[in-house]
Amino acid sequence: MKEKSFLKKPGPVGMRTVKTAATAALLAAVYYLIGRNPAFACIGVIFGMGIDMKDSIQNGGNRLFGTLIGGVLAVMLFRVYLFAFPEGGHSMYLAVLLFIGIIALIQLCRTFWPGGVILCIVLFSTPVHSYLSYAVNRIFDTAVGVIVALLVNWVLQKDRQKGFVEEIRHFLEHMND
Repeated sequence: MKEKSFLKKPGPVGMRTVKTAATAALLAAVYYLIGRNPAFACIGVIFGMGIDMKDSIQNGGNRLFGTLIGGVLAVMLFRVYLFAFPEGGHSMYLAVLLFIGIIALIQLCRTFWPGGVILCIVLFSTPVHSYLSYAVNRIFDTAVGVIVALLVNWVLQKDRQKGFVEEIRHFLEHMND
């Protein structure tokens, strides 16, 4: 009997891989030039670059909306935490807020899973004085990455019969089907 492997043999490097790598590298260079950390923007590119526009909009949209919802929820929960402990330093209370936050996050956005990443980062790795700016910056950077990935994918797509706005409109109309 042949054993199944969890690892797949890599195939040839495709256009999606090249577009993703080039877009992330260029965006990272721009971010370094303007003095910003490119990590979340590059993550937005990686999630936002799909095999076609429909795939890009779905994947990038999930990442963007998940980050937005997770970021807003994290800011609200961290505000509750600071109300109880203005100086911070009570991580067990954060664990309780995380429990509440994950339940709320899953109920708010059952398909936007990346929101859990920012929720955990803000609650457990952000200093008391910068939680709001951190969350806003991560949402912004993710949006930049997703938008740049969508634009690059649109410009370099094989078949550009529909315009970018028409593609988005068509996709959003079919989401309700």
